[in-house]
Amino acid sequence: MFAGVIKTTFGLGFAAFLAAAGNISMAVAQEGDVLPGFAAPGGAPLSAPSVPLRPEPGSPASSLPELKLPGISNYAAPNTQAPLARLGEGTVTLSARLTDETADINRGLVWRVFGPEAGPDGRLPLIASAQGGTSSFDLAPGSYLVHAAFGRAGATKRITIGKDTRSESLVLDAGGLKLDAELSGGVRIPPAKLRFSIYDVHQDANGERSLIIPDVKPNTVVRLNSGTYHVVSTYGSVNAVIRSDIRVEAGKLTEATVEHKAAELTMKLVREPGGEAIADTSWAVLTDSGDLVRENVGAFASMVLAEGEYAVVAKNRDRIYQRDFTVVAGHNQDVEVIATETEGDDTDVN
Repeated sequence: MFAGVIKTTFGLGFAAFLAAAGNISMAVAQEGDVLPGFAAPGGAPLSAPSVPLRPEPGSPASSLPELKLPGISNYAAPNTQAPLARLGEGTVTLSARLTDETADINRGLVWRVFGPEAGPDGRLPLIASAQGGTSSFDLAPGSYLVHAAFGRAGATKRITIGKDTRSESLVLDAGGLKLDAELSGGVRIPPAKLRFSIYDVHQDANGERSLIIPDVKPNTVVRLNSGTYHVVSTYGSVNAVIRSDIRVEAGKLTEATVEHKAAELTMKLVREPGGEAIADTSWAVLTDSGDLVRENVGAFASMVLAEGEYAVVAKNRDRIYQRDFTVVAGHNQDVEVIATETEGDDTDVN
């Protein structure tokens, strides 16, 4: 190991390596001087050899060109002055809390400092930004708008900077929301088939709500300002949808679990009960009132449906087959449509 290190650093010069490794002061040895720490095989101390400091005329060394080292002027001089950009600036340290009573947030914050006057595009100019927890900024004296974002929670404050150092604290009035869903009886829904969307609780003139966060995964903590939100839980991709209004408390984590009354179904067209599914089949699922719920093409039509009464229509080679069935919450099932010479039967599947 040591030999490898010697090889690696030998290009620096052996004496320089020793000096760097052991902080040894170096001096030029004179002829006859005893070299401390070095001994001949017989035990006698070694002395400095008689080596001329200048090469003799005609020797090989005398024909070598003179070696010139670059002067110190080739390197940049050290900067001993403060950066010009900070001359005349003041320092502000920004921190944020969920509530007046909670500690400062030490991670997950996004700070943005804006100028107070909008530019030609109508937007406030972004002066500086930072991420993490408590952050400091060097700013020219003047007025600024500071925004702290913590997930989808945020707060804005106007500050005034002088040539001194000061601190500002923002209270976000925010909390967390964690969502999940299950079927009747506490059966957990596979996370891959479940998603949430969070909307503003208030509706506009057209009855629409502003979407705040789409496609939230189950058991994910979402940071929001305190208040009431409209949450939409979707199981599958058809009509198994639950809507609810949920209140988020400042400084707290709100956990909400909704219950879906739905089931997974797989439909197939067969020539006899338990037979092979017939390929190239077009599917249409209707409510008991005749409204179209879902269309599909293939040997199988798999989907999640809310509990209730339905009719399925299967079309294959210009022949149409139909069957009524019932979806029971939490009861996954196969729905077989028999390809008979008639249009099919109206038997419910439970």
